Amino acid sequence: MRTGGELLADCLIALGARRGYGVPGESYLAVLDALHDRAGKLDFVLCRQEGGAAFMAAAEGKLTGKPGICFVTRGPGAANAAIGVHTAMQDSTPMILFVGQVATGMKGREAFQELDYRAVFGTMAKWVVEIDDVARIPEIVARAWTTAVTGRPGPVVVALPEDMLVAATEAVPLSGPPRIAAPSPDPAAMAEAVALLERAERPLILIGGADWSEDGKAALQGFAEASDIPVIAAFRYQDMFDNHSPVYSGDASVGMSPQVKRLMREADVLLAIGTRFGENVTDGYTLLDVPEPRQNLIHVHVSDRELGKVYKPAIGIHAGSNAFARALPQRVRGGWQDWCRAARAGYDAFFDVPAQPGPVDMAAVMAHLRTVLDDDAILTNGAGNFAIWSGKFFRFGHKHRLLAPQAGAMGYGVPAAVAAKVNFPDRQVICFAGDGDFQMTGQELATATQAGAAPVVLVVNNGTYGTIRMHQERHYPGRISGTEIVNPDFVGLGRAYGLEAERVEATADFPDAFARALAAPNGALLDLVVDKEALTPRATLSQIRAGG
Repeated sequence: MRTGGELLADCLIALGARRGYGVPGESYLAVLDALHDRAGKLDFVLCRQEGGAAFMAAAEGKLTGKPGICFVTRGPGAANAAIGVHTAMQDSTPMILFVGQVATGMKGREAFQELDYRAVFGTMAKWVVEIDDVARIPEIVARAWTTAVTGRPGPVVVALPEDMLVAATEAVPLSGPPRIAAPSPDPAAMAEAVALLERAERPLILIGGADWSEDGKAALQGFAEASDIPVIAAFRYQDMFDNHSPVYSGDASVGMSPQVKRLMREADVLLAIGTRFGENVTDGYTLLDVPEPRQNLIHVHVSDRELGKVYKPAIGIHAGSNAFARALPQRVRGGWQDWCRAARAGYDAFFDVPAQPGPVDMAAVMAHLRTVLDDDAILTNGAGNFAIWSGKFFRFGHKHRLLAPQAGAMGYGVPAAVAAKVNFPDRQVICFAGDGDFQMTGQELATATQAGAAPVVLVVNNGTYGTIRMHQERHYPGRISGTEIVNPDFVGLGRAYGLEAERVEATADFPDAFARALAAPNGALLDLVVDKEALTPRATLSQIRAGG
């Protein structure tokens, strides 16, 4: 006999979970009690706020391909965790949020902290379920895991009524994780797609999704290089293709470069693999006509629900990205060398930016990081104009990873860095955080210290909510409202959390400060003093205000 809490923990262990992130709550005490006896098999990473815990679970899902696990209490805990669920959905990453619930006999009375989770998370998650029979825990947990990782990956929410967790049952845990093969491409569709590519004058590959395997990425890169087809990455998936490859040509994302826009507009055949066509990838749905693009679109996706969702494809192929890449021929003949070289030249030219005004020049910082970071370093960031530096001015090799929110959620970077360091303690983990962004979840540095994680956090400190200030100056020049920030002492704060910390007030001081940060055994925080004028790499605040 097991309690529902014990059975839940044993099922997660059998599925392959090794940790859960969370904030404790009385609504799932039986689960916490079960974890007491399963330390080392299923560990609980104690977080400071449920939003941070959910971000960590979402980041782990993106990093590992297995569902990140999060435990929060009912009502306020669930509401705080919603930001992580929304991020996991827009990122298409697997995650399971287990949330406490009132006992089944109290439902519908607006009991203490009661929520209707199907209503709250129904449009935010792939599946929302509430356990009403303790014996069904193995079935429901297995389905939650499978739902999170199959099709378009995403988050699942499982509500845990208190009485289900303390009830005893003879139900047994799962025997192991499900083995479900991704769909393979139809041979006839593959032949049609290859023929369409061979007839192209300006083909372009758009790669997205985080569920790529090493052999899948290698197969796609080999095909693109042998065929001289330029490759661009979807928003915040730059790490899924080797940026050093001669065919890599930039990313379709927020702040999209003119040369990437030109590539997408001028391409006559667009092979999109593993990406959903969101607003940021399409520059507000302007680069491809809705619903029928000018470009011949070959859309490949593991979920059939993404095919034709926005754009009518010339060929829609329901297949996993890796299976599709492996099914490609070694090359197609097209004579696209000039098209490809020009695309690559545009990408290389993007790194040529003027010196940035102010004490610390982030262009110089990124140039230094490109030379000193390990080839398997993990970069994380939240949301804000500062993220252009980590996203667009680093060249990701095939072992690098980028953990960044497609949902544009501020506060993601610090929790993601904690999750990355917990999973891979021997790899360099560098978090980029704006000053406003950092203050959303900076308290999770206490989680890092308690968990023995040691990231390096770079606070890009310009005293303003940069993205909103940029839009404000563009649309309401000189009318500053609600965007100036009075900041705390970030160095003192970092030290209070147990990290090495120092303030960097000159670009020339950064290399030595960063070397000390990397060597710090407990992690480090560098407060980088950046000028408000350096809002974007190529346009200062004053130029934006003047309409330049």
